[in-house]
Amino acid sequence: MQLTSIFEQTKRASKCLALISDAQRNEILCDVAQQIVSQKQRILDANAADLARMERSNPLYDRLQLTEARLEGIAADMRNVATLPTPLGHVTKQNTLPNGLRLCRVSVPFGVIGMIYEARPNVTFDVFSLCFKSGNACVLKGGKDADNSNREEVALIHEVLERHGIPREVVALLPATHEATGEMLNAVGYIDLCIPRGGRRLIDFVRDTARVPVIETGAGVVNTYFDQQGDLEMGKAIVFNAKTRRVSVCNALDCLIVHESRLSDLPELVGQMAEKQVIIYADEPAYKVLDGRYPASLLEHATDESFGTEFMDYKLAVKTVASLDEALAHIDRNGSGHSEAIVTQDEEAARRFQAHVDAACVYWNAPTSFTDGAQFGLGAEIGISTQKLGPRGPMALEEITTYKWLIEGEGQTRPA
Repeated sequence: MQLTSIFEQTKRASKCLALISDAQRNEILCDVAQQIVSQKQRILDANAADLARMERSNPLYDRLQLTEARLEGIAADMRNVATLPTPLGHVTKQNTLPNGLRLCRVSVPFGVIGMIYEARPNVTFDVFSLCFKSGNACVLKGGKDADNSNREEVALIHEVLERHGIPREVVALLPATHEATGEMLNAVGYIDLCIPRGGRRLIDFVRDTARVPVIETGAGVVNTYFDQQGDLEMGKAIVFNAKTRRVSVCNALDCLIVHESRLSDLPELVGQMAEKQVIIYADEPAYKVLDGRYPASLLEHATDESFGTEFMDYKLAVKTVASLDEALAHIDRNGSGHSEAIVTQDEEAARRFQAHVDAACVYWNAPTSFTDGAQFGLGAEIGISTQKLGPRGPMALEEITTYKWLIEGEGQTRPA
């Protein structure tokens, strides 16, 4: 399969985005948002075809599913992006040299952003809105599970772009094949930045294969430590929300770490999980406390594999520790650098936890479910970076721009 012509067309079309005003971008984004709502049935019909190929019991079913309410939310997010200040043209540094040269560093688009994602049809609209607002063209590579949804969504976007006189090639959707992924990752000179959004296997493959620049996002092995000074009622709400709000997303809780002095509170701390049929993989001290006080059909003995696993399902590991240091060591071994949390009324312990834990987002008395660009006030997000070089945490408009230096003179020359 040769996709070079698609890459060439998108690269060429990206140049036009630098010539349109922010007001024009906002008008187009609002038009797309309106079309999402007014033409929701065509999107829902395409999504129904995708859902028909997936078992309802699959935990990814919820992530794949679009509903009228979710489409309304997607449209609202797009309108919100249109209201945000432009990330372009910001002067981040300026200076006049002794020889009179005037230097100015200004924010500009990357150019073409490649996005690889799995069964997440909402990402198609999120990526388009953020890329378009920031002056970037985008090449999308969705998963086969959501291919019908993605194609209908991109068709709708193309219709709006053409109505406004913008080349449709500024948004391209590749075939949902492994071969297309490989070509994108090797599209040197065409793709300026590639962002994978999915599970650990996808992210590892992209990082290990790509010849274009990559920002790692998404995979999250998330822990929450319930400290000896944790408030039980607060802990119950935080743990339940972090685990069950949406189990298939990367900020969902995977492991509850409990101080041994609070084991007697564990049945109450996790009791509400039974309503959602959450399977608990408990270590021996936790298992002894939960045995007979949590449904036997949902309680299993933890193994080494239970810790450090991103479940993306109604499953939760429980680890008992004797100290904050032991909790920190467990997170060091098993965390993924995404989101971690502590529940405690002890400020000293909380500050030590936040200082020690090496993750993009570190919470004190709040659930990790808040790790989200919209929740952070960034508008929609293009992904959550777990790396340290470049953006870290939720990535939105500012994180998908770069900069260039503008230099002005009056004929100065450099001495030999």
